[in-house]
Amino acid sequence: MPDLSTQLDFAARLVIAAALGAFIGTEREIHGHPAGIRTHMLVALGSGIFTVLSIHGFGQGPGSGIDPTRIAAQVVTGIGFLGAGAILKDGVVIRGLTTAASLWATAAVGMASGAGEYVIAVVSAAIILVSLWPINALAERLHGTTLPEVQLRLSLQRVDLLGEISAVLAAHKVEIGSVGTQRTGKDAYRADLSLRSRTAPAILAAIEAIGRVPGVDIISTSQID
Repeated sequence: MPDLSTQLDFAARLVIAAALGAFIGTEREIHGHPAGIRTHMLVALGSGIFTVLSIHGFGQGPGSGIDPTRIAAQVVTGIGFLGAGAILKDGVVIRGLTTAASLWATAAVGMASGAGEYVIAVVSAAIILVSLWPINALAERLHGTTLPEVQLRLSLQRVDLLGEISAVLAAHKVEIGSVGTQRTGKDAYRADLSLRSRTAPAILAAIEAIGRVPGVDIISTSQID
């Protein structure tokens, strides 16, 4: 059994792992994503625990024949299932890829902390945060907007109404990122559009104008991750 100082060192590793995970999760929480502070904190903590146990928990030593990386390797694989749960397909749009990637990277931060590689853990957490926040803002500017895309789901009586909808969006200077349609019944269609613009009022005005087009009903609107 490890002495007290060694156990305190292990405990410090877990505390640091949990703190870094919560730090990363704060950004996701602020932006309203399902996997927030608690999820990222638990992912980092769990990865740290598994790493500590993998290295020190089962009597490893010279000639033991035990591979200390076996549990850590399973963490890398297992976290993929948790990340998959954060990915949702809504019409033509896939959401949650960034959150899934942040969970996967957070697990790596927890493993680094559990292995006692504090510098690697802290630097990695900082890079993850930069990728989630400043880099995201830069990507939005490169797309010509500082606003998140809006997913619009419509019910149409005729599929050719998409032409009128496109004209309305063009008149309000709103771009269509992607569009998809599905027939739901006789004279009934569902359309999913992702919209973006430089200003929120332009998108709101366009949506209101679309709602006034005969034969078009707005089912839902939401922001895209």
